Parts: sequence; structure tokens; C-alpha cells
Amino acid sequence: MSSKSVIIEGSDGINLSARIFNPKEETKDAKLGVVLVHPYSILGGSQGLLRGLATGLANAGYLSVTFDMRGVGRSTGSKSITGFAEVKDVITVCNWVSQNLSVPNILLVGSSAGAPIAGSAVDEIKEVVGYVSIGYPFGLLASVLFGRHHKAILQSPKPKLFIMGTHDGFTTVNQLKKKLSSASGRVETHLIQGAGHFQMEGPDFDAQMTNLIVEFVRSL
Repeated sequence: MSSKSVIIEGSDGINLSARIFNPKEETKDAKLGVVLVHPYSILGGSQGLLRGLATGLANAGYLSVTFDMRGVGRSTGSKSITGFAEVKDVITVCNWVSQNLSVPNILLVGSSAGAPIAGSAVDEIKEVVGYVSIGYPFGLLASVLFGRHHKAILQSPKPKLFIMGTHDGFTTVNQLKKKLSSASGRVETHLIQGAGHFQMEGPDFDAQMTNLIVEFVRSL
């Protein structure tokens, strides 16, 4: 596995700092790449939090790309509170990956607040064939910020996997089930017993997240 940094130019003049994680040629799955969307920029979320997961996915044979959304790290522009400006960043990166890295299909993975942001982009990108959420903030308090994102992913016909810890402080298991009961298409959930929201963003769970995502990809 090797990685390299690139700057991706957005359509609205925003430059996004990204990192490409390349699998070894002998293990590479040429049909699919993974784009990972980091947790909430306002609370210090950045692509660095997803490095372990991207490395694991690349070692499993999938080209993976992390990036800093606008206003984070070396990416230009300003962060938004509700994440709607950042949806454009996800679309920009996916289009760039599709056009420049010869990846015909993309799996979008969003962590924490990155999950609603990625979810709003899923049906805007034809190359996206599936979606994985890690700790989607569906709870009442989080919905004040991200509630307007819910509809897009719940109504998308594309296959979806929702991974959540049973001790997630933003969303209860019942809130997750209630929300997903109205979702379209193929919907899978995986609950991690005893795990809290921020634990899932840490390196301790990278190997488990990698395995769950690889299993989901192979089922697509």
C-alpha cells in the first residue's frame, strides 16, 4: 500500500486537500474505489481521523481516498454549520476520483457528521453504488443541525449499511431503527455492543470497520 497527497479543485473555486491510498497491484479491485468523508469540521474533524480505515481498505484491495472538507487543514473556503456546503466537496472529490483514477464505481463512507453529508451526495453522483454510515447522528439534538440531510439518504434506492455503537450518545438504537424503518432499497444495520460515538472514530475500531465495509462491498 502506498499513499500520496493531491489538491483537488472544486467547481466553486474551493481547493480540497486529499490523500489517495493505493492498494498493491496484485490485490487491487479495479472495479471499485472508496471515498471517505470525515467527522464534523466544526468539532475538529479532519481526514486524519480516517487514515487507519483508508489504509485497511487499501490493504484489502480497494483504492481509497480521504480529503479535508472546506476550511479544514490545507483545504480553502469556510466550514458550514449544517454541512450543506460540504456536500459539494463530496461531489467534487467523487467526480475527480471517477475521472482521474479510472474507478468505475464508488462506495461512499461517512463517519459521524460526515454520514449525513455523504448521504446527501449519494444520488447526486451516478458512480456511487453504495453507502456506509458510521455513527449517523439521527438523534433529536443532532437533527437540529443535520435533520434536513435525512431525507436524501433514506429515500435513495442505493444499498446502505448503517454501523453504530449501542452506547452512541447522539442516537439511540430505537431512534436508528425508527428512522430506517421508512428507508428505501436495501438497508443493513450493524450494532457494535457497548461502543460509544467517539470511540467508533478512534483507531481501536479501524480493523472491525474495515472488515464490515469489505463484507458489504463484496455483497454489492
